[in-house]
Amino acid sequence: MNELRCIVVDDEPLACRLIASYVERTNKLKLCGAFTSANQALEAITNEQPDIAFLDIQMPGISGIELAKRIPQNTRVVFTTAYPDFAIEGFKVNALHYLLKPVSYEEFLEAVERASLSHIDTARYINVKSEYRLIRINIDEILYIEGLKDYIKIYISGEQRPILTLMSLKSIESMLPAKSFMRVHRSFIANTDRIKVLEQGKIVYGEARVPVSDNCRQALIERLQNMP
Repeated sequence: MNELRCIVVDDEPLACRLIASYVERTNKLKLCGAFTSANQALEAITNEQPDIAFLDIQMPGISGIELAKRIPQNTRVVFTTAYPDFAIEGFKVNALHYLLKPVSYEEFLEAVERASLSHIDTARYINVKSEYRLIRINIDEILYIEGLKDYIKIYISGEQRPILTLMSLKSIESMLPAKSFMRVHRSFIANTDRIKVLEQGKIVYGEARVPVSDNCRQALIERLQNMP
């Protein structure tokens, strides 16, 4: 596997140097920059497009949470924090993992391993956190996704129960291939490759019925008509 390019951002110089040193001693990683300023880091992340960004959550000016919202979607975010209560906030912006300070090298390697897995065949898989577990989902097996305020439910073919994860519908939409997934309602994303029946303004997935809004209906019909 190619090296994963990393950027470290922490306003505490000692903490910043520690994570940077972990990156440098790990064979599969390459350090592209270490910053104590979120503003400087944002420019570097935009230019470098790193694979992983290790971000401190509490920083003056731009917080790690805000910084994570501004960086490219293909950059995986690993938060570092001295406060475990911030972990939930981190997962709202689709953080891959979080590390509780002081960070040991073993814990760092665990986060790197998750990042490595998330870069394997990214066209077919996504990783989501559910009930303190990181779950790898085959995109092709997703039927539809339902948004519920701060949470989403991911319905998988052959599974009776959906996967519940703390993430916005907009965030999960950005992770999915547009050629196969479509927002069909303000609260639903559908896998159009899996649609076999459209009935009375609703998509039929077995016993489930997914509503299609008036604004999306024509675009959905046209997509289905143009599918091979």
